[in-house]
Amino acid sequence: MRSPLDLSVFKDRRLILLSIMMFLEFFIWGCWFITTNNFLGENPGLNRVRPWIYSVIPIAAVISPLFLGIVADRFFASERVLGVMTLLAGAAMLGVALVAGKDGGSGDLRWLYFAFFLLHGLCYAPTLGLTNTVAFHNLTDQEKQFPIVRVFGTFGWIVASGWIVSKLLHADKSVMQYYLCSGACLALGIFSFFLPHTPPPAKGQKASARAILGVDALSLMKNPSFAIFIIGSFLICIPLAAYFEYGSSFVEAAWFKDPGFVMSFGQVVEVVFMIAMPVFFAFLGVKWMLMLGMLAWVVRYALFSAAAPAAIAWMIVIGILLHGICYDFFFVTGFIYTDKRVGKQMRGQAQGLLVLVTQGLGMLMGVHLAHWLDKRILTGKGRDLLAQYQQFWLVPCIMAAVVMIAFILFFKDDGKTARAEEAKEAEALAR
Repeated sequence: MRSPLDLSVFKDRRLILLSIMMFLEFFIWGCWFITTNNFLGENPGLNRVRPWIYSVIPIAAVISPLFLGIVADRFFASERVLGVMTLLAGAAMLGVALVAGKDGGSGDLRWLYFAFFLLHGLCYAPTLGLTNTVAFHNLTDQEKQFPIVRVFGTFGWIVASGWIVSKLLHADKSVMQYYLCSGACLALGIFSFFLPHTPPPAKGQKASARAILGVDALSLMKNPSFAIFIIGSFLICIPLAAYFEYGSSFVEAAWFKDPGFVMSFGQVVEVVFMIAMPVFFAFLGVKWMLMLGMLAWVVRYALFSAAAPAAIAWMIVIGILLHGICYDFFFVTGFIYTDKRVGKQMRGQAQGLLVLVTQGLGMLMGVHLAHWLDKRILTGKGRDLLAQYQQFWLVPCIMAAVVMIAFILFFKDDGKTARAEEAKEAEALAR
């Protein structure tokens, strides 16, 4: 006799809800991250705070673990914190839109514009971890189901940045992208309260300052391979930031229409490589996956540099299409390596350490380095500007190449050590 409660339908419903959650989460980020550079280029007054606008997410990535560790993980249901934080992020982004429209490019309100952006980042950054918490808690088979859920986040980015903001609305240079972002925050904020209940993961546990600050994770640096991995990840993220901040402007300077749409091709390829990653892992292993991820960044910047003077379209497009290898082989592989490399008790802190040094400190330094290069190199217009982009992209290309070579020479962990230690830990727990 069939049960009145069809559990398979219930599971499917959860999978659908979590996929929508991920779609909206990255739709929000995709609304502005790529195309704000184009907007700032049209507003010289606001453009003066460009490096600080692109510092918002790195700054928030440094601060958000404190919020999650002290408040979200211990006292409130994750889906409710997600809802409240996203609504606040939407209100802040509405402030960005109103200030940007009122300023009109004069720059008189540039610091208020930045203040609202910073508030948005501080509210939005914790939601990146919260969505993962909600997803992992409510999935029955994380290894098989999470990639399906997470790939909808990439779809959300593509739809927002490429299809709606750029191709449909032609809003690469318009304040409309901020209004769209604010509306998406409102949608996810309301939707979050209808997500499956996710109790605080650390409820009842004592709040250790060492755990919250991730101090214990620093002990992992005693392992030479893990230390080289962390240092290499930090250093490689410095030249990587230039692509996210100036890629869209370069595409526009090369006379591509709807630059956000063109840039979204990289996320399309990212989906393909994310699905195929298990196959690559089986053949290449961790070290060569990470190395190929770094190499892809070197090749991308080399293509951009070579293509710049004559705006060679096919070289620029190939550089964009490399995003699947650039992102998946380096960032996703790095998260997987970290998860496998440390014990269960340290995984949360280790992942927090990785986010801190890459998306936090590394990207923060990279944003300001890119802005420094901009001020000293990108001074022309038209053909002159394209010629200057050749030198601009050459700098991060060389930096990434140096880090990659050092990584190949000194990183020795092929993944076997991690698997051996994981097996040893499982055996100890079984006793």
